[in-house]
Amino acid sequence: MKRLFTIAIAALAALPAFAEYPDKPIMIVVPFAAGGPTDKVARDFAEALRKPLGNVAITIDNTGGAGGTLGAAKAARAANDGYTLMLHHVSMATSPSLYRKLPYKTLEGFEYLGLINEVPMTLISSKSVPANNFTELRKWLETNGSKTNLANAGIGSASHLCGLMLQSALKIAPQTIPYKGTAPAMTDLIGGQVDIMCDQTTNTTAQIEGNMVRAYAVTTQQRLKTPVLAALPTLDESGLKGFNVSIWHGLFAPAGTPKAVTDKLNAALKVALKDPAFIKSQEGLGAVIITDARVNGPQHKKFVETEIEKWGAVIKAAGQYAD
Repeated sequence: MKRLFTIAIAALAALPAFAEYPDKPIMIVVPFAAGGPTDKVARDFAEALRKPLGNVAITIDNTGGAGGTLGAAKAARAANDGYTLMLHHVSMATSPSLYRKLPYKTLEGFEYLGLINEVPMTLISSKSVPANNFTELRKWLETNGSKTNLANAGIGSASHLCGLMLQSALKIAPQTIPYKGTAPAMTDLIGGQVDIMCDQTTNTTAQIEGNMVRAYAVTTQQRLKTPVLAALPTLDESGLKGFNVSIWHGLFAPAGTPKAVTDKLNAALKVALKDPAFIKSQEGLGAVIITDARVNGPQHKKFVETEIEKWGAVIKAAGQYAD
């Protein structure tokens, strides 16, 4: 009896720790470099998230490299007490196919806390490309074949993934030019050294607005409401039926994080997604805030499972791997 009483007292003593969570700063691991589109989303989201968590301090840890897998591995190894989280994008679902050996388990190594947003992508070209709309661009690509080239920000990047899907849908095989990041790829596209690129609205909107590139279509199945992009048709309505690519961002915690903590984080996430400042910042990036059931952990995880299957087929067909 004395032993049972001691255990009961110990259990009760542990309860306030979860009830008071968080009582110290939280760190969000971002598996990409500072200043990039995912980092921007993370910093804006952290500001919105800290408010429903009692204005706790939230810091960003940029651990980039290897297509986001280094940061993901770091988050998976972290203490599962709710004080280390991770904000990651679609690479969470593509890495199991791009990397044939990962230092973590994508589905088992994390608690899924909810999706945050989806960032549409745009198909753009150098102004030297002789095509004024998607129909003309498609004909030009099919006519010139391997004489054309497609830029991306590196294997595993959003632009690389969209490029793979585009090649599969169009059944074309342009030369693929990988860069070490979006900035140098965009610079060469503007300069006419490369022909086309498919990249996030967070990276392309300013160039489209500044008339530095030609824009042909968005990759979502509905047109966007952002003023700069509202006139662009979707690839689906332009003839690539079913084409739908967006770069989503979600929040994760290490596997085994107590349910009391993950429940509190999920509740805070839902409040953060309704924060006016966060909504405004995402609209400015052309991003769409998630409002459906995927803001819940189970639906978030189920969605990622379907994304792993979708991208696995595309990557296997292309035979392009990062390791």
